[in-house]
Amino acid sequence: MTYTTSSSSHEHFAQAFTETVDLYRIMAGEDATNAPMPDPVAVEHATEMLVRTIFDVLQDTRLDSIADRIAWGVVHSLYKVTEQIEGQADKAAMNVKSLIRQADGSEVGTRELEEAQQLCQSLDETRDALACMRDHAAATYLAETGKPWAAPRASLTSSKRTASVVAATDFLAARRQRKIDAHAPQGPVVIFSGGQVWEDHRLLYDRLDAIRARVPGMILATTAQDKGCDAIAAAWAARSGCKLIAFTLNRRLGNRAGFARNEQLLGLRPVEAIVCEGSGLQSHLAREVRKQGIPAHFFRLVDQNGGR
Repeated sequence: MTYTTSSSSHEHFAQAFTETVDLYRIMAGEDATNAPMPDPVAVEHATEMLVRTIFDVLQDTRLDSIADRIAWGVVHSLYKVTEQIEGQADKAAMNVKSLIRQADGSEVGTRELEEAQQLCQSLDETRDALACMRDHAAATYLAETGKPWAAPRASLTSSKRTASVVAATDFLAARRQRKIDAHAPQGPVVIFSGGQVWEDHRLLYDRLDAIRARVPGMILATTAQDKGCDAIAAAWAARSGCKLIAFTLNRRLGNRAGFARNEQLLGLRPVEAIVCEGSGLQSHLAREVRKQGIPAHFFRLVDQNGGR
């Protein structure tokens, strides 16, 4: 089997499979372990095999036509487990907050807080690893099918506080900051919008790769549609490790929702733009991009597959 991994994928796995806590457990009451994280390269290859093998063994058989549906389910299972672990991690963080409020400096309270923090940190570590596997599986699905995978829709140091409370408070602050960074990343923004009907992912991948080579710290902002151009862009971001901001429609604005979203994108002061042919909303965005003199790349439907 030939693997399609890249250097950015290797780096992503190496970061995601880093041990962040000495003793690991993801269920309250279970014994902690100091076992190492799995080898990131081995997991990267195994994740790809999970998806790719489905296509290999079903090719030219009666089940060939449903291989993509089975592979979609494999990616979806990783998506669901990642989502579940993230929910557990959020609950564990709330428990840490509660224990900090109740901290009285006693030995029992201190131990309980340390165990709660250990649980939360272990769950965060697990979530990062699973998310990495999910994203790589989705990238493999795209490579096999040509279609992007999409889911169905500061320390306080008063004398009352022990070192454990301070460490736990710092931990929660760092965890909160990571979430803020994920939702409000800092860096030069490239905006992207396109229609829901688009097949040639390679055309868009190549242009996004070229932009990122020039703007390595870029953040990609899309119009968040779950199929077509935006889904391809989201799959590229997951594959390349690029931070993504997805701007959904504010339905309360009625017919103005799409235009308001375009204004939000332009308000990010983008350094570059990609607009693919779609609806009147893409035409509006393209006009505004030109008007503001933003360096841009425009693609028409007929540009796909080399214009054939």
